[in-house]
Amino acid sequence: MANTLEERLERILPGGKGVWIPMDHGASSFPVDGLTDTEFVVDSVIGGGADAIVLQKGLLSHHHSRNGWDGYVCHISVSTIHGGERSQDKVSVATASEALLRGANGVSAQVNLGDKYEPEMIQRLGELSRQAYLEGLPVLGMVYPRGTNLVIEEGDSTRGVAHAARIAWELGCHVVKVPWTGSPESFSKVVEAVPIPVLLAGGENEGDFSKTLSIVREAMDVGCSGICFGRQVFGSKDPESCVKALREIVHAGENAR
Repeated sequence: MANTLEERLERILPGGKGVWIPMDHGASSFPVDGLTDTEFVVDSVIGGGADAIVLQKGLLSHHHSRNGWDGYVCHISVSTIHGGERSQDKVSVATASEALLRGANGVSAQVNLGDKYEPEMIQRLGELSRQAYLEGLPVLGMVYPRGTNLVIEEGDSTRGVAHAARIAWELGCHVVKVPWTGSPESFSKVVEAVPIPVLLAGGENEGDFSKTLSIVREAMDVGCSGICFGRQVFGSKDPESCVKALREIVHAGENAR
């Protein structure tokens, strides 16, 4: 396993680009299509050439002990659909040092901008980046402008997404995951807002993967560094083929591992 921050980043974001597959969804709500047999889907996306898989700590320990793969990222944030008014308040359930011991090569946390509990989530992300700094672990910030208190600045064609990326960078993240803004022109402003790699979030699985691939191409053309797609991959009938198709776009011109 890589030992330095630079080596860990290169492992999960080779050449500054990445195909990341988050599978932390089962902690928030279950059942989830595609996540009943996690051994099948984890092995499938690894076989397809995923650079990283984002898991909650229990699944991370299970799969790392099973296959020893070194591309796992530990997601330390969680909330559930049963949380009432706090159902979007992501609390911390792990630390950077614990993630490292469990076999992670990086950590991630989520902030929902505009949520009533946004300040607490920002504080938790800052604390995670402090811990990770001491351990030499890369940090992924999953930052989504989605709460009822969200304020969109006049003229902001990104609808808060550029601000989301900026928060991740300013709080010490090495990579940020944000949603699509609707057009290459507006997404380019997100990429321009930060010097760290920007990964495109996938969202709901609507069944039209060709449309998804088209958006990925548009995002990559304006400087996006890759994708962080969950349901559109693990919820498909053939996760391995989905990852291979995404690799062809993200790692254009490179030989698949």
